[in-house]
Order: sequence, then structure tokens, then C-alpha cells
Amino acid sequence: MAYSSLIGARVRRKEDPRLITGRSTYVGDLRLPGMCYISFVRSPYAHAKIRHIDTTEAINVPGVVAVFTGEDLINDYEPMPMSSSGEGEAPDSSQETSHTHYAISIGKVRYVGEIIAAVVAETPEAATDAASKVQVDWEELPTVADIEAALSPEAPRLYDNTNSNVEHVWRYSNGDVNGAFKSAHKIIKQRMINQRLAGIPMEGRAVVASPDPMVGGVTVWSSTQAPHLSRGDIAKVLRLPENAVRVIAPEVGGGFGVKIGIYPEDVALAAIARRLNIPVKWVETRSENLMATTHGRAQITTLEAAVDKDGKVQALKMHILADVGAYPVAPGIAELTGRMSTGVYDIPAVEIEATCVYTNTTPVAAYRGAGRPEAAYYIERMMDIIADELGLDPVEIRRRNFIPPHAFPYRTATGELYDSGEYNKALTKALELADYNSLRKEQRKLRDQNSNILIGIGISCYVEMCGFGPYDSAIVRVDPSGNVTVFTGISPHGQGQETTFAQIVADTLGVDYEKIIVRHGDTRETPQGMGTMGSRGLVVGGSALVRAVDKIREKATKIAAHILEAAPEDIEVLKGKYQVRGVPSRRVTFAEIASKAYSGDLPEGMEPGLESVDFFTPLELVYPFGAHVAVVEIEKDTGVIRLRDYVSVDDCGRRISPMLVEGQVHGGLAQGISQALYEAVVYDSQGQLLTGTLMDYNVPRATQLPSFITDKTETPTPHNPLQAKGIGEAATIGSTPAVANAVVDALEPFSIRHIDMPFWPEKIWRIINSSSH
Repeated sequence: MAYSSLIGARVRRKEDPRLITGRSTYVGDLRLPGMCYISFVRSPYAHAKIRHIDTTEAINVPGVVAVFTGEDLINDYEPMPMSSSGEGEAPDSSQETSHTHYAISIGKVRYVGEIIAAVVAETPEAATDAASKVQVDWEELPTVADIEAALSPEAPRLYDNTNSNVEHVWRYSNGDVNGAFKSAHKIIKQRMINQRLAGIPMEGRAVVASPDPMVGGVTVWSSTQAPHLSRGDIAKVLRLPENAVRVIAPEVGGGFGVKIGIYPEDVALAAIARRLNIPVKWVETRSENLMATTHGRAQITTLEAAVDKDGKVQALKMHILADVGAYPVAPGIAELTGRMSTGVYDIPAVEIEATCVYTNTTPVAAYRGAGRPEAAYYIERMMDIIADELGLDPVEIRRRNFIPPHAFPYRTATGELYDSGEYNKALTKALELADYNSLRKEQRKLRDQNSNILIGIGISCYVEMCGFGPYDSAIVRVDPSGNVTVFTGISPHGQGQETTFAQIVADTLGVDYEKIIVRHGDTRETPQGMGTMGSRGLVVGGSALVRAVDKIREKATKIAAHILEAAPEDIEVLKGKYQVRGVPSRRVTFAEIASKAYSGDLPEGMEPGLESVDFFTPLELVYPFGAHVAVVEIEKDTGVIRLRDYVSVDDCGRRISPMLVEGQVHGGLAQGISQALYEAVVYDSQGQLLTGTLMDYNVPRATQLPSFITDKTETPTPHNPLQAKGIGEAATIGSTPAVANAVVDALEPFSIRHIDMPFWPEKIWRIINSSSH
């Protein structure tokens, strides 16, 4: 069917009135009768044995209800699940069940911030005060916080039952790699770092747990991206049936991947609530967020390209060192990097090895893009390096290597089946918007003048995988007055899917947009779903909705035909009315149809009601893409970088709600640019976190970013009924290499080939001043 009025329209978000007026509820706003508060005692050491914990002084603090160590709760739950982040799960065969820990750790800790005790008190202040009085006898152990150092045979072992700190190794090869390297005109090699990052959602993690006497289980309110996944894991760890656990995600103030899986705090609060038979609450501080919420990226990669004389890449060799931190929460992210290593390019042969390594640091898991931003960074930096080696323009080297439009669907050397793409079209549009030729003229002029300002122009062309399965779900329920309620298995946390889903329903059924409510985030009332991650909310959840709402439309059409005494095939929907084709005076409204659906006057054999449920299983992933152009100015005297201009052309297939797409692009650009210029989680050699507050961890301010120029190409996918691809991660993936390429391009007069991120002013100043040019 053809959508008309609202799909593709710029509409105001349905979510915003309650959010901007402060009428909404986050986990931190919850106040339950008899609720107590929890403060956790965390390890100050990156690697240590726990000899003894003395809680005597803490339990005597006024207002304290209980203090729990890991030993106190060992019979209340199982150890934490492996690979629990939802993205980047490794094969089961790579997992060692001993490589986990209890929610409150026992015997040993492996990173700073690991929980070793929980204080329950009548006020948050009393809990925090008492936590500081818990006395611990520690035996500090040797520490390894650096990923390369952790590979040394002499490195301290995180796990006693292993011969090394290698969590697992993933290998993949395809094509004649050796032949390509033997016959190459040039072999170009570069080592690159994707530094460790923190997600920094505006709302940190928060949990409230309350016993449920009706079913002998527990209700957990959590700032999670995936309530049903959380419910399943919590039930498993607490040894409860899933229908005895209810997880509710109210408003969630951002996630970016770090709120997908369950954390020790979720399990500890659920267990304590059941033990004490009272509701308990924990809201993390920003320091806890930086210390104990999973980090992202954290890779070191060596990339080699076999290139012919025309600049065509014939083969790639890639070795990834991936830091998984102390526990394997998402050890498969490096595999995602390998699978997307060829980017938008027609590269026939690859040889990839990813070595995942334990270190005494916070576990590494999904962060906006999860493996795909790393891949785009490596291949896009390599394209610029190849261009520099061969004396070609970065634009030309890309065009010579693009997968051509006629090749789609295209199977990459890494095994991915790209659905559709017109990569040169996006690049050409971005270059036109940026006025690329004029920028190069300006750059040459300033260099000729030996200006104190260095201009750099960076280009990136990216593609990513998204729309992960295995399924998602939707229930569409029409009440007798014609109002519609959608229950979805996804769980948005800022994406605006209440708006996009209402647009789909309004156009399909001919219902007033304002009469549609979208419910999500409560496992007791929504259908089983996988949550919102990996840019899958609209692609998979929206496709389930289309299937469900099409069933409603089909039944509504039959009821309209019954009312109008016409054949169903003669009914059409125009401007919200169901009418006999060619006879506009014979029509009924959707509200009239809904009323009839709950009456006794229905076509013979039709059941009453107007409700449907459906699931959508994507048979293939979808692959959004785009092209970005960044322009930076660098002061020679200070090394300060100013991002002067930024052009982003992104292709996410069919755009359901353009304004929301632009919002996702703006946010994604900010995070990707920030990786290049500002952000890094830093540990010292003893595993102590040096960036444990927002005074130390640098996130960008609005004044540090330019007004973005955003545009689109629109290449539909054949893999879902909406013809849509994801957009939530795309701009992050494209922007980091664009800015990196711009910075290196600005420093070309100093014979700089590569610099590792982030590009802090001191680093740039030292490079300029150490140059002989």
C-alpha cells in the first residue's frame, strides 16, 4: 500500500510536551512506600584479593537497615551472565563460565569500581555515610591495564585457570590475499588506535526493585534499553520464572548502548529487595558512571593494504587487539569490526584476526555503533594514507574503489550482503554542499602565505550494518471509540518512536494522529521484544507494527464494506474515510468502523474486536551509508583545533520522520566528532581511572561544534516493508574519520602521515614544533 500524508512529514514529537514540562517520570523520580536506599562499596584497587570485610561500624550508622557482602547473598543468585550487553556477543564456545563474578563480588576484584558490599539505609545520605565506614582488608595483586602489555607472557593473569589474558581469537579469511600482496604495486601498513570512550548518557543508570507478593517475584524499574532482555537475565540469575519478574523502563534519558544489558546493580537490588521484603533504590553518581558503566571502542589495529598502481585495493590484512576489560560482557564487538572492515569498497580479499584481551579495567561493551565506527575509522584513514602514498586526491581514491550501484545486492569479502547503495552519489552531493574545490584553493592559498592557520579538509564514506533480529513485535489495539493504542516490544530512550509509530498508524488506518498512543518499556503489558539498540527500533519494530496494522486495516475494510453494503475490494481509504470507490458520498469514519467492530452486527463468521499482534523477523540486515566532509582550522602557535564546517549526507533509506532523522544525525555527529577531538578514558599503569569525573573526561559543549549542514540521498532497502534503514548510529560512524582525516590533512606540510586520536591541542602543538619543516 502507498502511504500519503504523515509518513515523510515533519511533525512535532508526541513525547516532547511531557518531557519539556517535567511531567514525566524517570527511575530517579520514583518514591515507593517504605523504600530504602542503597550505596555500594567499590574496590579502590584494579586487582586485589578480599581477605576480610568488617561491616560493624557501618551497620551502627543511624538509619542503616542492613549491610550485605557477597558472601551474605551467595545463595540468593547465580553469577552474572556472560556476554550480556545485547550487541557483540561471542559464540558460546568462547566462553568460560569461571570468567564472571557475582553481583557483589567475592574473593577477588579485577577493576576499580567493582562492587564488594551494599549498604541499605532509610536515606541516601545514611547509605553513603555508612558505605564509607566499611572496612576491607585487601591483598593487592599485580595489575595490567594496557592491552598490549596484557599479551606479554610475563603479564599478571586476571584468571588463574588460563595460560594468558587472551579471552578468545576470531579469524576470518577470504580470497587470494597472499597473491594480492605478492603482486601489489604498494603494500601500505598503518597501526591505529580507537581509544576507550565513555557513553555519558544525560541520565546515568538507576534501579528500583520491589518485591511482588502476588507472584513471589520482583518488579524492577531500570533505565534500560531492553526491558525484556533484562527480565530474562534477571530471572535466570535469581532462579525465577520470567513471569515472576517484571521490568519497567519509564523515561530513559539516553543510552548509546551502555544501557543494553543487565549490570551487577540490577541483580543486587532485586536480590536485596526480595531478601528484606522492601523496595530499594540506587541512582549512580557521575563518578560511578565513569568508573563502573561499560566503556566503548578500546582497540588497537594494524591494517595492511595491497594496492595496485591505480590505487585499487586488492586485499586487506587486519589484526585487531580488542580490550574486553575485566569481564567478557561483549567480546564479539571486534568481530563486528572485522565484518565491516572493507567499508564501501570493492575489496576482493581479506585476512582478519581479532584478539580479545582481558585487562584490569572496566568491561568494554556496546557504545553507539559497537564495532562499526572502529571499522569505518580504519578503512577511511587507510584510504587517505593510500591517496597520500600515490599522490592522488582522497576523493579520487575513493571513487576508484567504490562498490558500483549495479553490483547490489553485493556480497563483501567478509561475508556481508549489502542490500543497496549509491556511494558516489552521496559523496558527490557532500562535496557540492561543501564546495570542495573552493576549499582546496583556500587551503593552497594559506599554505603559500605561510599562514598561522592551517586548514584541513577531511572526507569519509561509511556504511554500517543494523536492523538486527532475531525479531520484534507489536500489538495494535483499537477501542470502540476509534482510538488506537500500540504496544511495542522495542524500548525507545530518546529516538522518538512514539512519533514515528503514530505516523505509520495514522496513515495506514486513516486515524487522527492525536488519537494514537504508543506504549513501551513494561514487560507486563508489551509483547516480547528485543529492545532498542543497533539502529533496529524502526527497521525491525516498525516493520512488526506495519504487519500488525495492516491486519487491522484489512478487517476495518471488511467492516466498512459490510456497513456500506459493498464488496471489500471496492473500499478505498481517502483522507481518513473508508468509502466506496468512485462514490465519495458513501463513506464511514474509522470511529464508526471501530464501534461496529465491538457490536453484534458483523459480517458472518467475523469475530468481534479490532486488535492484532504480529512479529517481524528480518531475513537480512540493512546497510545505511553516507559521506561526510569536515573542515578544520589549526593554530600553529597553540595546536588548538576549530571545527569550522561540517557537511553530512546520510542515506537511511526511506525517511519516515525527517525531523527525527535530523536530530539523530546531529547527536551522532557530536559524539563522533568528540571522539576525534576531545574524549578518552584514561587509566594509569596500576589500573587507576584518571578520568573519573567530568572535570577530567572531556565532552563537547555546543560552542565547540559548528552549525551542521545535513542532507540526504534516499536508497530504499528491499528487506523490510518500510524500505527503511537505521540512522541512530550512522552519523557517529561517519564523523570520526572525517575529522581525523581533516586534522591529518591540515598537517600535511609537516609530513605527518597519521596521528592517533584524540587530537588534543598539546599533542598537535608538539607535533608541529617537533617537525623540521
